[in-house]
Amino acid sequence: MATATLPPPTATASPGPVRPRRRPTRSGRIDWSGYVFLIPWYGGMLLTIIPFGWSLYLAFTDYNLLNAPVFTGLDNFFAMMSDPRVGQSLVVTFVYTFVSVPLSLVAALGVAMALNHGLRGLSFYRAIYYLPSLLGSSVAIVMLWRELFGTRGVVNAALGWFGIDGPAWVSDPDTALSVLIMLNIWTFGSPMVIFLAALRQVPAMYYEAAAVDGATKWWQFRFITVPLISPIIFFNLVLSLIGSLQTFTQGYVMSNGSGGPAGSTLFFNLNLYIEGFGRFNMGYASALAWLLLLIIAALTAVNFIAQKHWVFYEDEDER
Repeated sequence: MATATLPPPTATASPGPVRPRRRPTRSGRIDWSGYVFLIPWYGGMLLTIIPFGWSLYLAFTDYNLLNAPVFTGLDNFFAMMSDPRVGQSLVVTFVYTFVSVPLSLVAALGVAMALNHGLRGLSFYRAIYYLPSLLGSSVAIVMLWRELFGTRGVVNAALGWFGIDGPAWVSDPDTALSVLIMLNIWTFGSPMVIFLAALRQVPAMYYEAAAVDGATKWWQFRFITVPLISPIIFFNLVLSLIGSLQTFTQGYVMSNGSGGPAGSTLFFNLNLYIEGFGRFNMGYASALAWLLLLIIAALTAVNFIAQKHWVFYEDEDER
């Protein structure tokens, strides 16, 4: 009986990496409409190069808005080293940032975890807690806080009921910055909403398995909740850090634009504004702006480097 012989297997090339292809239309042509709609955005991004370049040039000049800029080299940057207001503004900004940002994130995560336990009227509470983040940096809210913490404000009146003589919160150098720190902590609504969305994505089976093994609530939070939402913690940390370093309105309104009392609310951005639009030292103000940019970039880079040691990504084992 004859048997059929099969042809020898031919070597086939291993498939290469899959490359994304533009989806053709029914007529076989590529649809470029999406790229056309992106043209204004790309155009605006390219136009920012002009003010960025001009600001960088002014940082090396002596310019007062009235006369033509005169190139002075690194004089503006050397002047910062001996300017006590620059040092004072950096101290105020760093204290404000490194105290208010962690406390704000802790408050946001705590409230998010409380709202995550099947609370009735969740949408209402979520809106109530989110509302301060929309109004916290507005002029009206800062003025309201200035009145609340005034010498004869509501806070001191409430303390008087318990026989406590409250300080002059706004006009006292020891407490003025504390008022602004409390204001920043009060506006934790934005990170809270993001934390709440992240907590709802954590699978419940992890907590059930941990409970069967006898894990306490703290251990569940430490080894399940925190690792799984660590990318969101990192995201909120970076955004809050950048926003706090650029604080301006709160210090300006609270001190009537002076940074007082005794420079206790002289934020770096406020000092930059005073130099540029109060003293018309636009060259020096541009140098201050670039210093702030370098500080923000450096701290952001440190966070991105450090996140490799504490941020957990689900697909990190696949990379």
